[in-house]
Amino acid sequence: MPTVLRVSGFRFFFYSLEGAEPAHIHVEHGDYVAKFWLEPVSLAASRGFRSHELTRLRALVIEHRSRFLEAWNAHFSGQA
Repeated sequence: MPTVLRVSGFRFFFYSLEGAEPAHIHVEHGDYVAKFWLEPVSLAASRGFRSHELTRLRALVIEHRSRFLEAWNAHFSGQA
């Protein structure tokens, strides 16, 4: 479960066995979790976050999108 970024108490990560899915990033803060697709950036799922928090998270995903994609591609490039 590679962690790509920690900011403001949020942890952005992906699971190592998700390479068959389109590029995405998971976010957690305590017991709250969300998943964002990266191309284009959109919310895939959420549990616990309020709408204003999801708006902030989406902005953070957009801000760090290239970093997330780079980490995704580096991690899954050798997997079939």
